[in-house]
Amino acid sequence: MGPNSKFQYPIVDVWANLPGLGAAIPEVARLFAYSHADPAISDQKRSPKEVIALMDEAGVSQICLSAWSRPGKMIFSNAEVAKYTRAYPDRIFGLAAVDLHDPVSAVKELEHYVKVEGFVGLRVVPWLWNLAPSDPHYWPLFVKCIELDIPFLTQVGHTAPACPSDVGRPIPHIDSIALKFPELKIVMGHIGYPWAAETVAVAWKHKNVYIDTSAWSPKYYAPEFITFANTTGKLKVMFGTNFPQLGWKACVDNVEEYLVKSGKGLKEQVVKGFMGGNAIRVLKLPALNLGQLKSNL
Repeated sequence: MGPNSKFQYPIVDVWANLPGLGAAIPEVARLFAYSHADPAISDQKRSPKEVIALMDEAGVSQICLSAWSRPGKMIFSNAEVAKYTRAYPDRIFGLAAVDLHDPVSAVKELEHYVKVEGFVGLRVVPWLWNLAPSDPHYWPLFVKCIELDIPFLTQVGHTAPACPSDVGRPIPHIDSIALKFPELKIVMGHIGYPWAAETVAVAWKHKNVYIDTSAWSPKYYAPEFITFANTTGKLKVMFGTNFPQLGWKACVDNVEEYLVKSGKGLKEQVVKGFMGGNAIRVLKLPALNLGQLKSNL
């Protein structure tokens, strides 16, 4: 994407992580290697200013940046993420991570980071906990998400790390919690392969369930996802990368090449909603002056 074509419309990455994630979670090493992740970014921390520079290079206007928690340890704390959101409050938005094994403290921490630091969602990666989203450990957090009017973001599909995959099955897990908590906004990340049809079916069925494309290059989006995005799901699909597993510039360029210009991907009237409009609506992100961003390049 050349300088003149950047920031033509909002591009929001709803599933981004701090640089250094690759070195912080040993289980993802194989995934990052298969994805040809740049070790200089995936394994080394970067400043907020450096993260913004990478976004600008790709024409990404806003990101949702997640903390990471696993049993017994905060990998990247909410406080660390808040350093980035404070530095660029109109472009970087926090997703909270909590200790599922301590529901009372988890609810308090979630509420603090939403109300005080302006975080816009809760994200839990089930395979790190070996607890599916249908497990009761999540339920107090779901009630708090509804109360705060924020979405719950989670991974669906198989796990690339050598951990059990069944916790990522859209049916029954996402289907059952959408039935039990119909007001809960749920964003299913990673498309859900090899159960992409289940992911689409659950998003079609439930008013408040959405899909994001994180961890998949646009070259390889599941056909079921493309069909859904072009038809009944045009308001329910969101762009995600799982940065730094996948780089922002490569993903944005591949959307243009494989999904826009090829004539075999997304319909023209779907692209803007998928790339940013749907995320801005669901996560209630503030409007951004794209002209100003473009003039700063």
